[in-house]
Amino acid sequence: MEQRVLGRTGRSVSVVGLGTWQLGADWGDVREEDALAVLDASVEAGVTLFDTADVYGDGRSEQLIGRYLKGRPDAEVFVATKFGRRAEQRPEHYNLANFRAWSDRSRSNLGVERLDLVQLHCPPTPVYSSDEVYDALDTLVAEQRIAAYGVSVETCAEALTAIARPGVASVQIILNAFRLKPLEQVLPAAAAAGVGILARVPLASGLLSGRYTARTRFAADDHRTYNRHGEAFDQGETFSGVDFATGVEAAAAFAGLAPTGATAAQTALRWVVQQPGVTAVIPGARNPEQAVANAAAAGLPPLPDGTLAAVRELYDARIRPLVHDRW
Repeated sequence: MEQRVLGRTGRSVSVVGLGTWQLGADWGDVREEDALAVLDASVEAGVTLFDTADVYGDGRSEQLIGRYLKGRPDAEVFVATKFGRRAEQRPEHYNLANFRAWSDRSRSNLGVERLDLVQLHCPPTPVYSSDEVYDALDTLVAEQRIAAYGVSVETCAEALTAIARPGVASVQIILNAFRLKPLEQVLPAAAAAGVGILARVPLASGLLSGRYTARTRFAADDHRTYNRHGEAFDQGETFSGVDFATGVEAAAAFAGLAPTGATAAQTALRWVVQQPGVTAVIPGARNPEQAVANAAAAGLPPLPDGTLAAVRELYDARIRPLVHDRW
């Protein structure tokens, strides 16, 4: 699989990684043996990047990754984790004492002395502008608790604020065929600054797989049920903030753009991978088959200009009027 350098970390990662939110919670129950099978299938398919967070299953996702990698010392996997969402979301909680405690907990969960990458996990907007926050993160690097740090953001404005900071190695942002706004300023700014881009929610919470209909129902403990209107956290994390009915219709149109031999989901991932400035895309997978299919998207030929134009036309006609200015 193609490898790209992840911004200022200096480390190379696979262009298709694995997001592991679903291995912790919030997507329905996932058994431990199934979670480990997903991790193994991803590695065997060439994935060298796992993205996790201390809040996924309150540490379960990190612990599963740590357990798996302990048994696979041959697997050269870069693990990007996130912290901050386990605390009440107030800017003053983003301080050195908490950063030390949070990073120590993640190091224990993952079973490592030093974390490859820690990302601020969509904190309150003022945090991105705080000198004290970046000084504290620099201290974690100096203390060798972490090798590098980045941010995970909800808005393009937050991303641009972080990219201007010299110590920020990477920015994680929602980017998919239903969320094109980062293409305008964020990706060019990141490329110019040498900051990596991790694209999350690349399938718009599964919408872009083309598997759902207006009659699809999700489990009560699945965020696609309980956060559809932003009841639990930012609405943009669920279906990219697009209302489900509109998303299903637009996804059906998108599926028609898939080239011969590729699924709609693989086409959506391929679209992200070839956007200038993107380092890697981090789809989730609930079973080994999904993990292998996602990884295979990296090997697809680049989508032709006609397909790229059709994606833009679909976005402008059906999605942009609903969500573009919000994020």
